[in-house]
Amino acid sequence: MRRAVLTSAAVVASLAGGLLVATSAEAAVACRVTYSVGSQWSGGFSANVGITNLGDPVNGWRLTWSFPSGQSVAQAWNATVTQSGAAVTATNASWNGSLATNGTASFGFNGQFSTTNTNPSAFSLNGVVCTGSAGTPTASPPTSAPVAGWNPPSNLVTPLNEVWAHQEQTYNNGNLYGFRNYGWDQLLANRGYINYCVRWDSTATVTAQLRDEIHAALARQYKKWMDVMVGHNNWPYTNVPVRVVGWAVRDRAQLQWTDSSVDIYVNNIRENAPQCSEPCGRFFNQSGTYPNCPGGAARHYDHSLWLTDGFGGGAGGDWGQRMGREYFVNARNADSITIFLHELGHTYGLDDFYDWTPTGQCCFIMKAGSSGTITEFDRWMFRDWWRHLKSRYGY
Repeated sequence: MRRAVLTSAAVVASLAGGLLVATSAEAAVACRVTYSVGSQWSGGFSANVGITNLGDPVNGWRLTWSFPSGQSVAQAWNATVTQSGAAVTATNASWNGSLATNGTASFGFNGQFSTTNTNPSAFSLNGVVCTGSAGTPTASPPTSAPVAGWNPPSNLVTPLNEVWAHQEQTYNNGNLYGFRNYGWDQLLANRGYINYCVRWDSTATVTAQLRDEIHAALARQYKKWMDVMVGHNNWPYTNVPVRVVGWAVRDRAQLQWTDSSVDIYVNNIRENAPQCSEPCGRFFNQSGTYPNCPGGAARHYDHSLWLTDGFGGGAGGDWGQRMGREYFVNARNADSITIFLHELGHTYGLDDFYDWTPTGQCCFIMKAGSSGTITEFDRWMFRDWWRHLKSRYGY
């Protein structure tokens, strides 16, 4: 894994002709889902599902999930329910397809199981993972008083000071504070959420289920870094929603869904890889305005998740994160997707440690290969960036 490239030379190659397949703007979707088993008997059960729309009004809904233990749907009411393998899709009936903001809909079904009947844990509404909180435009402020000031453990003060001094000397040719497109800048410009584009640099096909599972994995892993900040030093958010607004591929046939939950870009090639619309990308529009984005500003993307067949290691910077397609897909249900977490750290400015180690430290996620998870030292390095940059956002 190599050090972050904040202004990636890889993303300034010449543009080949691109075709936007789906560009229509769509309402910001956010949702909460309740799933309960009302009754159960030998080999069968009855379940109830409730949907609360926390985003913009929705006219027509599609709820998807995967059964974790081989269950199947036998009969449904108040929705049309279909199943392929473990993947289940429920679409609205003719009378309950419109959901106002904070509006609700419910349906039920009878199902079958063989050994266990474990409840599904992840749901997506119109292709967007339901996190239980609104995705745009602003995440909620902390409900408890934040920790004031800068208060790392005493044993970390010296190594943290060493790290910050090194970053000030090496980033952006010694002008760390002059760079304005860190992940911090992107997140605060959005007032608390992050949008992604997936660059599917692969010949593999993608089902709707895999698409939603990639989104869910992305949101879970992103949350690990965002949770580091909750309640700390006037950090303004308790939750940072992560949305996938676009996919870029070479061939539309690779994407095996027909809904319009994400914009799809075909044959827009940069660095010999599919690229989402440049007018929608934060890297290409660092002013934070997107007047030429086909789907409008709400469909802009802050980071790219660039998944490449056979790619070893990873790369990260203000443009997003890159790693092997096989690696991310195979690790999508893991507790920690180590390469992604390391590269996302670079997006937020964290350093690499190939040629030196801070005093008293040995193993942490930003020192590639030494830890598979975010450590206490990583957390305080992350918080140190906020300490030094928060005044530019008025905190």
